Amino acid sequence: MKRYKVFLLMIPALLLILTPACKDEFLTIDPTGRLSTEVYPETDEQVVSTIIGGYALMQWNYGRDWQSAFVAKVLAGDEANAAGGGSGDQPPYQNIDDFNNESDNPVTTAVWEGFYNTINHSNTIIERIEPSNAIRERVIAEAKAMRAWSYFELVSLFGDVPFFTVNPTVVAEYHKPRTPKADIYAQIETDLKDAMAVLPSKSELADNEKFRLTKGAAQAMLGKAYLYQEKWDLAHVEFQKLIDSPDYELEENFSDVWKGVSEYGDESVFEIAYTSHEGYDWGTFAWGGLDESNIHVQLMGPRAPFFTNLDVLGIVPGWGFNLPTEKIGIAFNEAGDNGPRYQATIMSEEEFLAAGGSIVADTDEEGNTIPAWDYENYLRLKYATYASETNSEGGAVAELNYTTNWRLIRYADVLLMAAEAYNEDGDPGTAIGYVNEVRDRAELPLLSGLGQGDLREAIKLERQLELAFEGARYPDLVRWGDAAEELAADGFQAGRNELWPIPLTEIAANNEIEQEDQNPGY
Repeated sequence: MKRYKVFLLMIPALLLILTPACKDEFLTIDPTGRLSTEVYPETDEQVVSTIIGGYALMQWNYGRDWQSAFVAKVLAGDEANAAGGGSGDQPPYQNIDDFNNESDNPVTTAVWEGFYNTINHSNTIIERIEPSNAIRERVIAEAKAMRAWSYFELVSLFGDVPFFTVNPTVVAEYHKPRTPKADIYAQIETDLKDAMAVLPSKSELADNEKFRLTKGAAQAMLGKAYLYQEKWDLAHVEFQKLIDSPDYELEENFSDVWKGVSEYGDESVFEIAYTSHEGYDWGTFAWGGLDESNIHVQLMGPRAPFFTNLDVLGIVPGWGFNLPTEKIGIAFNEAGDNGPRYQATIMSEEEFLAAGGSIVADTDEEGNTIPAWDYENYLRLKYATYASETNSEGGAVAELNYTTNWRLIRYADVLLMAAEAYNEDGDPGTAIGYVNEVRDRAELPLLSGLGQGDLREAIKLERQLELAFEGARYPDLVRWGDAAEELAADGFQAGRNELWPIPLTEIAANNEIEQEDQNPGY
């Protein structure tokens, strides 16, 4: 018989009051310490602090050192190689990149646990906070949106998963079978509709609340949930709400989209915040803890001494992960996309050398050049280690203090999702207009006269180029049914790698899930 193990990720009724996951100027609350299971949040300030704990958990899910949901999703696509210092550097990431992922992979296990932590926290807020005024109603709405998003990520990556909307109160309730994802999508839709009815619009947010969820974010999440279920008509209705809103538009300068200058800006719909407020040094950074900076930006920066003179690009050396594949470079080239979008996304070796950079390759004892691991002649500029995006003042170590926010949903993505939904719903005319808005910023020729099939392929290409290194490619290929063909060279096995494995720890601890309930091939 299995042990009745209670995961930390499902501890009921813990309202975590955590350090805010946002820039200090965006928060006037001081959410320190914890509320125990016996203490009910009484004041409105305490209630708001509970939702700040939720944002901190979301920050952790996507930024937890070497176990980031964001980076894992990128590596599962075909635009980036794990790279780093070689095949032995962070093997869990290497295995995701090479489709050698197994049920004991600590990264996919952490992704599972992280989203269930957020679900647990959200459930606690929804259960325990009385909607007695507008402040509390908003906190509950945010918790519902967080729960919906966490479940969306889980079903997208793992398929059917255990489903909790109320936290267990006795041990037996922790053990649940996998719930069909259609049933979970139904709750996702309900949660997001509830949230939309309460959350403020983006323009209504105070300056110290820019990191908090909005009506527009919930609408985009709902549209995306519909899109993944191929409910095309419902999807474009939700996306159209954002398109019609004065709160959203494309950033004029594509290279600014991922930098501090555009945080919570015109293009931002939903982003995860990071800060350098703590000014970490090597002795204060809590590896594996709830640090507020984005350590994965450092992980993904070009690795020295292979790349040198990076200062000509305004970049400082990183640790070499997430190097572009040759495939994404070819895709840009064949699309004739060599303007501002390309120039802010990747750079070829030839272009790097021409800009004044240099490459120092390793050699063996006989003087032969040793190819760099996973290097395919391109550097990544999107989410790169820009010196302007970190803090090295007052003893802070630059490598540990990147403030770069992950943009999980931005307006360009909304336009392309809307275009896909309209096209599949038989309205390519409206669809092509939204694709052209994205192409116009990239300084590409506008499309015209395409039928549904040709436009479908154009939208796929546009998403590949516009959203490169943003974690969209792998789930896109899976939902389109294109993964087996596009990812075959990377080791993708049809019938197996469309989903990640249910973690071994879950199977060992959950009496309602046996090995035969595992996803195929694991």
